[in-house]
Amino acid sequence: MKSVKVYHYDAFSKEPDKGNPAGVVLNGDELTDNQMQEIAFKVGFNETAFPVKSEEADLGIRFFTPGHEMNLCGHATMATVYALKTKGLLGEKTDLTIETRAGILPVRLDSTAGKDIMITMNQAAPQFEAFHGSKKDLAYSIGLEEADLHDKLPILYGSTGTWTLLIPIKKLEAFNRMKASNEDFPSILKEMPKSSVHPFCLETYDANADMHARHFSSPYSGTVEDAVTGTASGVMGAYYAEYIKKGMEGSLQLVVEQGNEIGKDGRVGVQVSKNGKSYDVQITGSAVFVKDFDVVMES
Repeated sequence: MKSVKVYHYDAFSKEPDKGNPAGVVLNGDELTDNQMQEIAFKVGFNETAFPVKSEEADLGIRFFTPGHEMNLCGHATMATVYALKTKGLLGEKTDLTIETRAGILPVRLDSTAGKDIMITMNQAAPQFEAFHGSKKDLAYSIGLEEADLHDKLPILYGSTGTWTLLIPIKKLEAFNRMKASNEDFPSILKEMPKSSVHPFCLETYDANADMHARHFSSPYSGTVEDAVTGTASGVMGAYYAEYIKKGMEGSLQLVVEQGNEIGKDGRVGVQVSKNGKSYDVQITGSAVFVKDFDVVMES
């Protein structure tokens, strides 16, 4: 039996027990794939991150849900970089590259006057794919009626590193009625049955926010809902530029709010700039240390 120290951070919040929890295990190079998966399962967060050595970047990060490995996770990246910086493991470095299964991504650290550390990470180039399934069944799968779906904006699979189904919703009040039947997602999401589901709207609780969202996990991930999602917020920004702010030139700054309905409200900054026919997407956030604990491995 071997125990491993797990550090619990909440990302996209400066207040413990808000935002999105992530586990960070600093000795990733000492663990096998099976051990990482076992730890993530026992931790039970939406993601647990394992920083590892990289021959192509300043460091690598591997991300595991309780059910499988992910290509990229925004909130767990924030938590990992914040952990490494505050523990003195990055030295004075403020610009670094991170190797992920979604590619090598630049990350920048900025300290505010109040000593808060803000982390900005690049996302992979945005991709969109059409959803051809039943809108009625899709609405039912998140506890809504088809009439709650926005009738002027498209439902699309989107990715800036991890695929999710973007579902535009008419009204903010619908988010309090949502109740996900995650087990139904694969049969409805026929094009990408392992995709997560990400309803959003343009009405917000916070007057300073531009978009509101919830994020329901694929049943294969072993979790139900992600409190505040970084990569999904990134692709929401690209969706906003392409389908809401049509013909956008230059750049835009957005704030995404999420987690309000489950008492985990957090904020993600999203920067989108035009790059030829595509967009460059970055997300910005912070993190806060909550506690550490030990996980006993059997493998």
